[in-house]
Amino acid sequence: MSLIKWFVSTSVLIGAMLPLVVKAEIAPPQTVEAVQQEVIEYLMLDGHIEAVNKSTVSAQTGGVISKLNYDVGDFVKKGGLIARISAQTQKSSLKQAKAAVNEAYAAIKRAEAAVIQAQAATREAQANYAAARAEFERVQGLYEKRIVPKSQYDQAEAAMKSALARVESAKAGLNAAKAAQTAAQSGLASAKAELSKAGEQLGYTEVVAPYSGIVTERHVELGEVVSSGTPIMTGISLAEMRAVTNIPQRQILKVRKYKTARLFVDGDKAGIPVKKLTFFPYADPATNAFKVRASLDSAVTGLFPGVFVKLGFEIGKEEHLVIPLSAVAYRSEVTGAYVVDDQGMPSLRQLRLGKTTSDGKIRVLAGLNVGEKIALDPVHAAVYLKERRLQLKNSNKNSNNEGESNE
Repeated sequence: MSLIKWFVSTSVLIGAMLPLVVKAEIAPPQTVEAVQQEVIEYLMLDGHIEAVNKSTVSAQTGGVISKLNYDVGDFVKKGGLIARISAQTQKSSLKQAKAAVNEAYAAIKRAEAAVIQAQAATREAQANYAAARAEFERVQGLYEKRIVPKSQYDQAEAAMKSALARVESAKAGLNAAKAAQTAAQSGLASAKAELSKAGEQLGYTEVVAPYSGIVTERHVELGEVVSSGTPIMTGISLAEMRAVTNIPQRQILKVRKYKTARLFVDGDKAGIPVKKLTFFPYADPATNAFKVRASLDSAVTGLFPGVFVKLGFEIGKEEHLVIPLSAVAYRSEVTGAYVVDDQGMPSLRQLRLGKTTSDGKIRVLAGLNVGEKIALDPVHAAVYLKERRLQLKNSNKNSNNEGESNE
């Protein structure tokens, strides 16, 4: 079979099969009724975002900046080394403090040895006194019986008094040794305190980040001399954000009554629920407005300090005609919805719309009545309308052709 004959036969076959291809029929649009619903009324105010954690890290000891690890715009993890201060003076102080602690331990050992020696001397003196007293009592008994002369009695008495004096001296020595021991222990405690202080001062030579965040300002240069209290760097954390605004005096009571708000960013119509509202207990004398902070959930992303936002505060509830936000159709400068009649035919109707609700619906101010059905998907409704019109046009055309044939 030649190429031309094959082409002709194939074309005839395809032409014969074309009437068998049936175009898929588009399903009618899904609809929903316009209903009257209780809608929360919001007081919309301008606000801005700020970081919950914003702080300036300062030096807690003096010295020369020997290292700077971060600059403006850098991300720093919690505990990261921001800067290092030269530590020669602090190391020297720490070395001296350690030496003082060692000397205090040695002094305690010497004091303990002196106490032990004084206790032994006291026990020995007490034993000698006991022996001298016993001897004196024996001699005294004999002297009273006129058995021994007075000189022997006087000698025994003198020996006993001398032994008693040595006991008192030994006790005084023991007390002095114990006092020296207490002083040595106090010296050790003082030396340990100085050692701890020196260790802290050495630790302060490494300036670390208190939380993870971004550096917004650097206040020092490498090699700069700083003292305690000198600002090093300023940073913010993007982990937690809050919105700040001012509420007029005439509206503050309504806002305090409901204590509910939503955050709107860049045309967002549904808004983000606010976790907590913190009201300042006083008004600004210049504006008579109350400052309020709106805490946000940590899961909220895409917000940065300084960003302009809208805060909607609940101030009451009213009944409104609402439709789903997804049902709104935008055609050039016309905003409306596809209203479906009883025969299932959609038609675009211009509407005057109001604010959106927190559950994804929008207020209808004019152009629609309660109970009317609207298409949920405007694009599908438009395609369905176009297809129905085409079918009606073809049906009318066929009817006209049949009438002409009958004539």
